[in-house]
Amino acid sequence: MPPRTARSGCGNNLAIKRAPALATELGMRPLVAHCRFGLAKLHARTGRREEAREHLATATTLYREMDMRFWLEKVETALGPSHGSPP
Repeated sequence: MPPRTARSGCGNNLAIKRAPALATELGMRPLVAHCRFGLAKLHARTGRREEAREHLATATTLYREMDMRFWLEKVETALGPSHGSPP
């Protein structure tokens, strides 16, 4: 396995951003929801609150539409008691 470099990290960010689009293209709605939830957590950790909220809203909608209760509970747990802040 090649050593990780700053440059390889940039490629990882691109892959993370492209994953939801690819999953959408392939019709993999559960994966789209998981990607959006992951991006929401990532953006929340890096202080990008508005982007986190957008991804979280999309993930929540998808989980509800697919009746994925387990993951919907995970999103609600991540929201915390205020239900207004991203994870």
